[in-house]
Amino acid sequence: MDAELKEKVNRRHVGRNLQKIRVYMGVKQEALAADLGISQQEISKIEKQDEIEDSFLTQVADVLGVAPEVIRDFDLERAIYNINNSYKDATISDGGTAITLQVNPIDKIVELYERLLQSEREKVELLKKVNNH
Repeated sequence: MDAELKEKVNRRHVGRNLQKIRVYMGVKQEALAADLGISQQEISKIEKQDEIEDSFLTQVADVLGVAPEVIRDFDLERAIYNINNSYKDATISDGGTAITLQVNPIDKIVELYERLLQSEREKVELLKKVNNH
């Protein structure tokens, strides 16, 4: 594979990265557009671009609450690998870029169970008070 083709294959599609992160965060194109003061169609167009101007990428990153490097260097396969292969503090990194995720489904299940148990205890106490009056 010649060097130019190899570079093109390895280059990130920043617009597609933006789209993946936006969707993951549950942000609709319309909402992002409104926050940036542009139209939904412009967001759609930007998400189809290989590159995004640095100043605009910084604005988008600020609105989404992430570093511009997270969008620029996002690697879906690496993110999925890290999420699937760790239960706590998954760190997705590429050079100087890092995203720390708190991923521990067991902790979430225990937390939910404890809240349900507390709710049931409160119901029992209320029933006891009602029956005693």
